[in-house]
Amino acid sequence: MLQSYQPNSLQLSFLVSTFLLLFTFSAHAQSSGSIEGKVTDVENKPLPNINISLEGTNYGAASNVEGYYEINHIPSGDYTFVVSGIGYEKEKRSITIQAGSQLNINVTLSDSNQELQEVVVNAREVNKFNTQITEHVAKLPLENINNPQVYNTVTSELLEDQVVTNFEDVFHNTPGVFKLWESTGRGGDGAGYYSLRGFATQPQLTNGLPSLTNGTPDPANIDRVEIMKGPSGTLYGSSLISYGGLINVVTKKPYNNFGGEVSYKNGSFGLNRITADVNTPISSDEEIALRVNTAFHTENSFQDAGFGKSMFIAPSLSYQVNEDLSFLINTEYYNSESTNPTMLFLNRSAPLISTNIKELDYNPEHSFTSNNLTISNPTFNFQGQMRYQLSDEWTSQTAVSSSSAKTDGYYTYLWDFAGDGTNRTFARYLNKQNSTTLGTDIQQNFIGDFSIGSVKNKMVVGLDFFQQNVINNSSGYVGLGTVNLGTQPSGISKEAADTALATASVNLSETKQQAYSAYISDVVDILPQLSVMASLRIDHFNNEGTVSTDDDDYTQTAYSPKFGVVVKPVPGRLSVFANYMNGFQNVAPVTAGNQTFSFTPEHANQWETGIKANLLDDRVSATVSYYNITVSDVVRQVAPEEYLQDGENYSRGFEASITASPVPGLNIIAGYSHNESEVTKTDNENYLGRRPEEAGPKDLLNGWISYRVSDGSLNGLGFGFGGNYASENLILNREATGQFTLPSYTVLNGSVFYNTENYRLDLKINNLTDEVYYKGWSTINPQQPRNITASFTYKF
Repeated sequence: MLQSYQPNSLQLSFLVSTFLLLFTFSAHAQSSGSIEGKVTDVENKPLPNINISLEGTNYGAASNVEGYYEINHIPSGDYTFVVSGIGYEKEKRSITIQAGSQLNINVTLSDSNQELQEVVVNAREVNKFNTQITEHVAKLPLENINNPQVYNTVTSELLEDQVVTNFEDVFHNTPGVFKLWESTGRGGDGAGYYSLRGFATQPQLTNGLPSLTNGTPDPANIDRVEIMKGPSGTLYGSSLISYGGLINVVTKKPYNNFGGEVSYKNGSFGLNRITADVNTPISSDEEIALRVNTAFHTENSFQDAGFGKSMFIAPSLSYQVNEDLSFLINTEYYNSESTNPTMLFLNRSAPLISTNIKELDYNPEHSFTSNNLTISNPTFNFQGQMRYQLSDEWTSQTAVSSSSAKTDGYYTYLWDFAGDGTNRTFARYLNKQNSTTLGTDIQQNFIGDFSIGSVKNKMVVGLDFFQQNVINNSSGYVGLGTVNLGTQPSGISKEAADTALATASVNLSETKQQAYSAYISDVVDILPQLSVMASLRIDHFNNEGTVSTDDDDYTQTAYSPKFGVVVKPVPGRLSVFANYMNGFQNVAPVTAGNQTFSFTPEHANQWETGIKANLLDDRVSATVSYYNITVSDVVRQVAPEEYLQDGENYSRGFEASITASPVPGLNIIAGYSHNESEVTKTDNENYLGRRPEEAGPKDLLNGWISYRVSDGSLNGLGFGFGGNYASENLILNREATGQFTLPSYTVLNGSVFYNTENYRLDLKINNLTDEVYYKGWSTINPQQPRNITASFTYKF
């Protein structure tokens, strides 16, 4: 049984006393509210760059390219709401901000008589776990209910509610996503892997642009995370996504008034985390704004050795030059130093002696590592974006991103070689990592919102160039003895590691690849109740391979279509959708004997149908869908010197998700997924008819309920409860080895918090029942036992 964190009486008294003291001190603090809405013209077209403000205060915003705006953290009270823009008369309305509520103020402007035609004000509780619109999923502004693609979002409000301190916990809140593999920090593939609709993927997109990393992103700068479901090659290519979908991190952006927060978190296993979020206008007319998010994090492993520490800073700058031209710059610097997370690698070719955890008799308290051997992962990402309003109907968006992800230090792993006739003896291997991955991406998009006769169109036409270089000077792997899972392990000294590495070869290589792409996507509103989407991408891939030789060079061209249809029985409230989506992967040629086999890109095709709903004035949003993905043109080796490209496998499943705020103060998010995956055509008997190991568990369930008292003497006090269920997981499933199965598990979490305008206090317990559970992908990765986090946030 794992020894979970158990605070002593002094620590417990301090935590409780501090929480109660701050609760009492904050009881008289004033609560706040917010305003959101959309600015349109009389034809219901969005109007960008309209100024919205509260007279006599610094609170304000400008409508974005989709016409949406929001103003947050407004103290309760009476205000004068002001709308102004070039070519329009300034208009004022009296409004009242109430504690814990949000005003929904939609504005309609006339471009003929320059008068404000209508202001619709609705006071409602925020469905803070839901995002209605995003410009990234379709690469143009499109509301979820009108989008034929399925996606889920995890908002910063939800992460705050759950006291999330690491990136992995983000995915506890979305159906069909499961962590397969811990972040190793290795060059080229060191970020964590997640199963998404049965296929492994990594988080390597930020704001819709490449953002490479060898480690785990810090959650401090997350506004929301978008998990786009299904093969998305038409708009995003193939280099950084999988057939199951993609993970896109949307960062926090500057706004027009001064504000921010500072937070401190302390908890089990030596957790200490300090974060700050500061926003300020830096010009007198508020045309330029700066926002800086930063975090410092230290934490020990729950095992007998291991630790991690990191530093993160993310400045972002926005500049509204005039009503037509704007610039946005996002930068992120992240540096971590940590020991390898413990992963037991199962032998992938020899028959298994143990087929489950119980037979393996593994004690997960042992890390089999040492604090003397660490790996560092400095990462820098830059993104610059320029928007220019070409006309009332077209906007130009030019974006550039640059990434540098390094890895430097010791990497160790444990390999089961069954040397003593049991699966309890593992060999330890070690190498010295020294690798840099460089990425550059340039995109030019033209986004249109126009009508041809009575038919409305939303269109994006884009060009994309992506280049990736990997400079690898890492050593080869050397053996460093063996460990037995049943005995107390001995530590590893740095001196012993350096001695073993002294005879290791050093890899000196540089590889390069490029992709040149063009795409077009059009969403056509044929009728108010019917819209269709048609999209196409052409992608030319150029692999230079090792730059010192031409032997591994090759080029491939792929076409990727996408179609969707949305039927809206109740526009804005209920839609029935169907989609066909395509993804692709480039396949390198193979030389066998005297013959070289060349291939076309491998393709995945998805058919999906489902229902989306927004009910009770957007307080309840739900999506239900069934998908069928078939991967074709998989390369098969049919003889020692013969290859065919006709392999197939499928992934089919059902997903359901819901976010709701049915009554004031109550917020709910829940999801369920079921996946069936199988290799259906291959000459390799190891895999034929079997579930792929990257598919993860068949069934996943997630849920979180949060309630906050919104009036009375207990105003601001709240509670949260939820958790996750995962069915058993076949982490090794081959004819040659047999099956190794990780058991199903249920993990429950709970929290209590007190939230006011100026302060927020949280006490969170993860893994309430102290469940012993594991994750993996041909590996065994023990997860944290019960742990506690206390948090204090000051808002200004």
